[in-house]
Amino acid sequence: MYRILIAVDGSDLALDAVRHGIALLRRGGLQATLVLGHVQEEASFMELATRGADMVATASVEAGRDLLASAVALVEAAGVPYEIEIGLGSAAATLVDMVERCGCDLLFVGARGMGGLRGAWLGSVSQNLVQHSPVPVTVVKHAEPQELPEDDDDEDEG
Repeated sequence: MYRILIAVDGSDLALDAVRHGIALLRRGGLQATLVLGHVQEEASFMELATRGADMVATASVEAGRDLLASAVALVEAAGVPYEIEIGLGSAAATLVDMVERCGCDLLFVGARGMGGLRGAWLGSVSQNLVQHSPVPVTVVKHAEPQELPEDDDDEDEG
């Protein structure tokens, strides 16, 4: 059975990647476990000094679970098998570590679709993952809401 890591940060972009994974399992007949991976930034020296490492670690895990809640709700509603992984560190490097540690076969990540110079200048996590992941990466672009066409009935009434 395949294992697919989906990077989840609580954003709509990440939920697009979760929906993509669910759709593949439902429509494509793919049998897989989705691994919902979230990365928290490491605590600053000041946080560690004033709150203590255990308290900061507990707060990070709680924040991660909170940010994973929408993704968990989607996969549970779809009846898809899943696991949760929460890591600390830089997003791309930590997700690559998760892929390796969890034995994942694929990696899905949501993206704004900013390519070229702007994406490189921003240090895009998805671009970094494409370059450094040991498994294939699917970058799921965010589906922008489409505008409804204006109603032409007003012109016919005149």
